[in-house]
Amino acid sequence: MTQPEFSGSTFAFAVAGTALEISAIHREGDKAPIVFLHGFGSTKEDYADIVRHAEFDGHPFVAYDAPGCGETRCANLAKIDIAFLVETALAVLERVRFERFHLVGHSMGGLTALMLAHRCRERVLSFVDIEGNIAPEDCFLSRQIADYPRENAERFFSDFIERTRHAPAYASALYAASLRHKVRAEAVGPIFRSMVALSDHGDLMDKFLGLPFPRMFMYGEQNASLSYLDAIGEQGVVLAEIANCGHFPMYSNPVAMWQSIAALQRGI
Repeated sequence: MTQPEFSGSTFAFAVAGTALEISAIHREGDKAPIVFLHGFGSTKEDYADIVRHAEFDGHPFVAYDAPGCGETRCANLAKIDIAFLVETALAVLERVRFERFHLVGHSMGGLTALMLAHRCRERVLSFVDIEGNIAPEDCFLSRQIADYPRENAERFFSDFIERTRHAPAYASALYAASLRHKVRAEAVGPIFRSMVALSDHGDLMDKFLGLPFPRMFMYGEQNASLSYLDAIGEQGVVLAEIANCGHFPMYSNPVAMWQSIAALQRGI
């Protein structure tokens, strides 16, 4: 029987008194580990294709479904915010025994990764931030919780899915098609409110620019108008613009995404 290219595991533990069963994929190796954090509405499988790219041969990795998402079970969805997701990440790192690691996060996962990196900067080798929140303007998805309020979580989520389906951006309809299967509606509000609060008041730009290891900010060409790109480039952040892409390089142009991640990590 052929050996699988990665393993699946369920990690059971509690965060802030809330029971979790984390669904993860991972593999072992003798090179520097890589930790992947997916975005809102996505799952660990966003990163499973690492095994298809020879540049990453020998690198251990872990990717897992965040609480409220995918196959992970969370006993109290109302508890899920970015701080909760950071504590979850730390618990997963303890389970897989990654002491120092490369960090990759997309959108919600990028913001979680930023807060994790700020807290554990001595453990991070490099950080690829794929359109994670670092400024108030990045809340084009999460700020909808305030801009389009609804009387209950299910109604808001249904409306959010429909708006996303018709958004004029690469992969929006594809992304919207699986949202209801990948996210619990009751988790959406707490996550979005936390993302907005941190983006508006969490000094995220200072945290990002203050990190002492190589950093890349990856963005789709449709988002090349982000106001801060030139400024963070001048501060030493590597900019990676992904062609034919909006907010979701793993769906629109995954080859370019993987090439950019490998390019940063090769230089470490």
